[in-house]
Amino acid sequence: MSNPFTLSFGKKPYEYISRIQQTDEILEDFNAEHPVSQVYILTGVRGSGKTVLMSAIANHLSESDDWIVVELNPTRDLLKSLASKLYEKEKLKAAFINAKLDFSVLGIGIHIEGASPVTDIEVAIERMLRIIQRMHKRVLITIDEVENSQTIREFVSAFQIYMRENYPVFLLMTGLYDNINALQNSNNVTFLYRAPKIEMGPLDTGAVVNSYKQIFDIDTDHAKNLASLTMGYPFAYQVLGYLCFKNKCAVNPEPVIGEYDQRLSEYVYTKIWSEMSEKDKKIAVAMTETQEVSEIMEKSEMKKSEFSPYRARLIKRGLAYSPERGKLCFLLPRFAEFVEVNY
Repeated sequence: MSNPFTLSFGKKPYEYISRIQQTDEILEDFNAEHPVSQVYILTGVRGSGKTVLMSAIANHLSESDDWIVVELNPTRDLLKSLASKLYEKEKLKAAFINAKLDFSVLGIGIHIEGASPVTDIEVAIERMLRIIQRMHKRVLITIDEVENSQTIREFVSAFQIYMRENYPVFLLMTGLYDNINALQNSNNVTFLYRAPKIEMGPLDTGAVVNSYKQIFDIDTDHAKNLASLTMGYPFAYQVLGYLCFKNKCAVNPEPVIGEYDQRLSEYVYTKIWSEMSEKDKKIAVAMTETQEVSEIMEKSEMKKSEFSPYRARLIKRGLAYSPERGKLCFLLPRFAEFVEVNY
């Protein structure tokens, strides 16, 4: 049997723990006759499974004849990409041609004799959506790892117009907390504040235990030991599973802990650390010594008024959590060991 775990980001692993609640919430809303929201945002720390969940939802809907699924690259001209991909969909192209939609001036499709060429990309998409609406189909647009860029802002502004016109368009985006927050605060796209934002927290502990137990054919106690080392962090679940499978040491993972730490550091933690502010880092260093908020503030030389916004941001970014009043802990497995060793 080949290794069922993967170290690759974004691609759905062979051994995958579903986020049933979040998946059902989005699918039920998007499939509803009158959706509560046509936009969902998935946010969380690197390696938390944002892209995998987005892909799972997109794949599920793409199996239905009622849905057209389009994945867009956030670094490209999003409006032109959307128009091009819609036009090239096999079930749509013939309908566009029959409707005499001439987008040749925009570099899309063919020139149609006797038709007036469309010269504006937003108008082109609107006319496509009108045809799709008549066909009683819906369009899901997915964008992975969005940032507060000009192309994203232009696209989201246009998308808002299409929603107001009641076209059957739906948007599913992923992004890091800071990037999503910056985008939501931009002019003309504040409607994103009303979009449901799903924060990708830890995986269900029981699901991780059962998965390890079944794959490695080990008892519950040993499976719980493995699960505790991952703290429910999806990428850690994959890395530890990969190493234990490769080295046949699920009962005693101690021999691979060093490589486990190295993989987490090289693939994720070093990048996370580089994106933290100096005060974030001071708090993190203090957290390696204590979980008491009063002591963390003292060691990081901050008063409560200064400390509180940074504490809140670490929690929002998926790096820390408060298990009880007056305490602050790392949410990522062995991140304290990473900080201690490297900083």
